[in-house]
Amino acid sequence: MEKRAIFGGLALPFLLLAPQLLVTFVFFYWPASQAVWQSFLLQDAFGLRTDFVWFENYRELLKNPDYYQAMGNTFVFAVAVTVLSLSIALFLATQADKHIKGAGVYKTLLIWPYAVAPAIAGVLWLFMFQPSLGIVARGLRSLGMDWNPLLNGTHAMTLVIMAATWKQISYNFLFFLAGLQSIPKSVYEAAAIDGARPLRRFWTLTFPLLSPTAFFLLVVNIVYVFFDTFGIIDAVTGGGPAKATETLVYKVYQDGRLGGDLGGSAAQSVILMIIVVALTAVQFRYIDRKVNY
Repeated sequence: MEKRAIFGGLALPFLLLAPQLLVTFVFFYWPASQAVWQSFLLQDAFGLRTDFVWFENYRELLKNPDYYQAMGNTFVFAVAVTVLSLSIALFLATQADKHIKGAGVYKTLLIWPYAVAPAIAGVLWLFMFQPSLGIVARGLRSLGMDWNPLLNGTHAMTLVIMAATWKQISYNFLFFLAGLQSIPKSVYEAAAIDGARPLRRFWTLTFPLLSPTAFFLLVVNIVYVFFDTFGIIDAVTGGGPAKATETLVYKVYQDGRLGGDLGGSAAQSVILMIIVVALTAVQFRYIDRKVNY
């Protein structure tokens, strides 16, 4: 017999929902509404006068070539980090799910990077790849590669991609491993009896059964790349060299906090929010259809 909870009135359900609704309002809806309002305002250099300029901030922003450069950087950065972090995490999870000696230690070491703050992760990779002192940079130079992320934009983008990917692998690994462990072993045994080789079993059984987990992680990783990688970029490159690693979220900070253009920065944050919401909607509209639940 199915058990149901029955409430005598509306007070208790709303009381239980109130903390979550309050947190959502205070930390999302209220700041978002303030950003939208700020995007229609223009302040003078001293902050003494504020004018309502309608869509002037948006028009100036869309005429700025630096904004399109930041958008291109964000696209390259997002695709690279998402593909690398998901694929590497899936490979590590499939290996950790096997019966191997020392699997517990192996899994623990893979989870550790998740506890590292983004800025600390960026500093760690910067130490390793610093042109004059980094141990990895020295190795690259000994092989004849003139590695210098301080001057070369491609090297700088590669460095922040590696740092952001390393930081996110642990999170993806946890969910992929949990998904793999929830798949009944009898399914693999039946496929093996039918003559399916390991690679075929992965593409016909493992990956389709992991598709709900993979879809969830795809959405989470897109949001991570657009917002949570700010600390890595700020610690490693500061958006340089020559704005080669300046992403949309970092440009919001660069123009608003350092440049003093609060209206333009607010307009950027509104556009960024629209982009992320649109990408998430597209994923749920088209990719969710191919997910096997």
